[in-house]
Amino acid sequence: MKIVKRFLAIVSLLVVVLLVGCSTSKSSSSTSSSSSSSGNTAKARTLDEIKESGTIKIGVFSDKKPFGYVDDKGDYQGYDVYFADRLAKDLGVDVKYVAVDPASRVEYLTSAKVDIILANFTVTDERAEQVDFALPYMKVALGVVSPSSQLISSVDDLEGKTLIVGKGTTAETYFEKNYPKVNLLKYDQYSEAYQALLDGRGDALSTDNTEVLAWALENKGYEVGITSLGDTDTIAPAVQKGNTELLDWINNEIKTLGEENFFHKDYEETLEPVYGDATNPDDLVVEGGNVD
Repeated sequence: MKIVKRFLAIVSLLVVVLLVGCSTSKSSSSTSSSSSSSGNTAKARTLDEIKESGTIKIGVFSDKKPFGYVDDKGDYQGYDVYFADRLAKDLGVDVKYVAVDPASRVEYLTSAKVDIILANFTVTDERAEQVDFALPYMKVALGVVSPSSQLISSVDDLEGKTLIVGKGTTAETYFEKNYPKVNLLKYDQYSEAYQALLDGRGDALSTDNTEVLAWALENKGYEVGITSLGDTDTIAPAVQKGNTELLDWINNEIKTLGEENFFHKDYEETLEPVYGDATNPDDLVVEGGNVD
């Protein structure tokens, strides 16, 4: 009888342990599920927090000359950087540049790694669902650059060919949607993409027409055979979704800068030395956020 009682006591103890274990497991699972469902969004800094810190973090390209790049001295330069310098100056803070690639721009905002993205960021409906865009400061379309000896002058010329694009770019989206039969070779970095074209790994490269034109002017033997493809889009600063205070400040700043033709001055300093007479600044520059 004692043996039976002892056996039942042991069984009861095991049942209690199992129930506690299941409860703990369920609680852990629930916590994990809740944690994962919250996503990777980190709270963006407010305008006051940025001012108090004395530094604003701005995401820019480090390899997209002449818009955002690092020069031989290790300093950031370019059209976007010239604008970013002015934003920091007028806000009364220092600027910390953070290098981004095309596909990481949204993630760097949602994770609060940067306060603003100023990396030739084309405004699209899809992106506007994930970030908040400020007023535009530039107009662009897509362009295609290729060797002059085997010039690609129409999309039909790309049949059976390989087109190089950057991951997370409007060029990637445009060709996947409208020309799915075009073979795309994708790269994270613009420097990698252009090197692939130079090495002959692709027949042509597509990105913003403003950029392929600048690249072709500095690389003999290459030409922009397709100067404008798709709709004319706009380039704008972006902040984390819901960071209204910072967004409003940027919009007011863009309007104020428009009164002094700031972006034409930006063009003269950073783009005109590259483009020369090859393009009209009014075809690219947007002042005060007003698109003609």
